Amino acid sequence: MRVSDGKAVGGAEASKKPRVSPAEFVRQVQTEARKIAWPTMPDTVRMTVMVLIMTSVLSLFFLGIDQVLGRTVKFLLSLAA
Repeated sequence: MRVSDGKAVGGAEASKKPRVSPAEFVRQVQTEARKIAWPTMPDTVRMTVMVLIMTSVLSLFFLGIDQVLGRTVKFLLSLAA
């Protein structure tokens, strides 16, 4: 926190916002919720399929990496025995 002309600059003091009542807060949340652009059903299905495909591909990739590293470690340990 810096001090400029005897006053604190930055930190919590500079970013304080006026408090609002709980009812006003709920109204603000409702107003913001109305602005949300929800995806359509076809978009949701398309994104879900893409997520399933990508997680499957990545799981196969990491399975392969795990197998290669596991066999490498077993081979190196067999050399030490």
